[in-house]
Amino acid sequence: MNPIVRIQPRSAELGEGMLVRRTLPNRQQRMIGAWCFLDHAGPVQFEPGKGMHVGAHPHIGLQTFTWLIEGEVLHRDSLGNEQVIRPGQVNLMTAGHGIAHTEDSLHAGARLHAAQLWIALPPAHKDCAPAFDHYAELPQWREDGAELTLLAGRYGARSAPARIHSPLVGIDIACDRASVLTLALDPGFEYGLMPLVGELRLDGELIATDELAYLGRGRSQLQLALPAGARLLFLGGEPFAEPVLMWWNFVGHSKADIAQAQAEWEQGSPRFGTVGDGRAPRLVAPAIPWRAGG
Repeated sequence: MNPIVRIQPRSAELGEGMLVRRTLPNRQQRMIGAWCFLDHAGPVQFEPGKGMHVGAHPHIGLQTFTWLIEGEVLHRDSLGNEQVIRPGQVNLMTAGHGIAHTEDSLHAGARLHAAQLWIALPPAHKDCAPAFDHYAELPQWREDGAELTLLAGRYGARSAPARIHSPLVGIDIACDRASVLTLALDPGFEYGLMPLVGELRLDGELIATDELAYLGRGRSQLQLALPAGARLLFLGGEPFAEPVLMWWNFVGHSKADIAQAQAEWEQGSPRFGTVGDGRAPRLVAPAIPWRAGG
């Protein structure tokens, strides 16, 4: 059995009191299956008149996966979609060849708690047409004082509705009392889990809030000891056949893919379209480090 790799989060302040902890990608582990990005946002109570406001920004080669725990967020994109996401719901945006979007708190001065994940698209789908899907209902069940929600993929006989393109699984686990859970695993998948609230005990080790425990492959089951009030994300997937490149908001399979996308965003190319009436501020990409050297 592979030893647990413990990955510590990096923190970033996004403005107006919004703190994000990022555990993927990381030098120790770039991906878990196709899951290539994990931000834990909040919980935060915004001051009166304040909220989360993320200006228009582009994506390619990935699916953004938003799981909301507290609050309400308005998604707008360059396909013309406007969708409010509420707790227990998922927004899935498929960037493919290119899309742009904004995200804003629906109400100023409210609480917000969410996980933002990205799913890398495999080569066969990296240039697919962009799309957006909203899932208001997800498979849920209870085990030993815990409520499990299947966010993506398959688990046992259950299937989540999200349209994905790689073998993977994502489960939210929330406990209202102390619980000991046994999860069935696919030995061919690699897995990781991260407490969003509270902590957990795994293989005799204590995993703290926002610490990502990477488990690797080869396990057929997993036993978790969770205190009352704990909440965690459990992620798994078939390892990618080839690594992907990530820069800013882009996922690509070559430096040329990413450099081209960034140049088109900077030039205002129709590739990414316009979000709403076009008045939302456009985020500025940092300089690509390999542009000069190739």
